[in-house]
Amino acid sequence: MSKNIYVGNLPWSVTEDEVRAAFEAFGEVTSVKLIEDRETGRPRGFGFVEMEDSGALEAIESLDGKDFGGRNIKVNEAKPRTERPRW
Repeated sequence: MSKNIYVGNLPWSVTEDEVRAAFEAFGEVTSVKLIEDRETGRPRGFGFVEMEDSGALEAIESLDGKDFGGRNIKVNEAKPRTERPRW
């Protein structure tokens, strides 16, 4: 099983490789997805990391609130996406 982890308050300059490296210290990372603004293509300062269960909880506990590129990142288990009404 793998867990999807939300990572917020990321510096805009961060790369997927840098995020992957930080999380790989705790276990196997399946995927890293940094979210970009649809219109500008610029990073939005958050993303998702998918990794094995065993390391995911340790990564969340160890990295939440830690300095990453000059910002204190927010790390927690991602909640399932809810459908937003379309106007």
